[in-house]
Amino acid sequence: MNDVLLLDGISKTYGKDGPAPVRVLQDLSLSVGRGEVVALVAPSGAGKSTLLHIAGLLDTPDTGRVVINERDMSGQRDRARTEARRRQLGFVYQFHHLLPEFTAAENIVLPQLANGVSDTAARARAADLLGRVGLAHRSEHRPAQMSGGEQQRVAFCRALANQPSLLLADEPTGNLDPATSDTVFDMLMTLVRETGLSALIATHNMELAGRMDRVIRLNEVA
Repeated sequence: MNDVLLLDGISKTYGKDGPAPVRVLQDLSLSVGRGEVVALVAPSGAGKSTLLHIAGLLDTPDTGRVVINERDMSGQRDRARTEARRRQLGFVYQFHHLLPEFTAAENIVLPQLANGVSDTAARARAADLLGRVGLAHRSEHRPAQMSGGEQQRVAFCRALANQPSLLLADEPTGNLDPATSDTVFDMLMTLVRETGLSALIATHNMELAGRMDRVIRLNEVA
């Protein structure tokens, strides 16, 4: 087995004890191989965000297994799930969610400090990542001083700060205009390829999806 992520028989229903339960996922299975970049394509409301939250150990399925780096996380205690999120997973969302009071570099340093990395090593890692995405000159700028594309590039760097093995991204260029989206996506793919990451990236953009290794359509997964 060489999968970084395996979802096996995942089902999720919200409000199942109420008058109008909503079944979001039903007996879904998929995998992401080591070093593989997979596009997740789904219409709005199909459950892609729920799937990413379950894959990222932010939510739990009603049935099924979530296996990360060959470790079954089903039934693990909160502490073990939190540890796996911090050390093995990176997250990127449609909105950058940078901390506005901190600089670009500090936004990348902080998650490393939370993982026990020294300040010197964390700042060196932040400088390296910002240099890779062409933002070395923005390291001391706060989010409000940067463009949307620059903010999202910093968010990519933050997601990779702790050298995760799996990146989970939910419409990571969805808030950007087409030209900026294309540029930022190219930088994301370069970062992923250079670091050997695996990635599951949700997108509505079929042109971007076609540039990944494999496309999974959520309504076709079973």
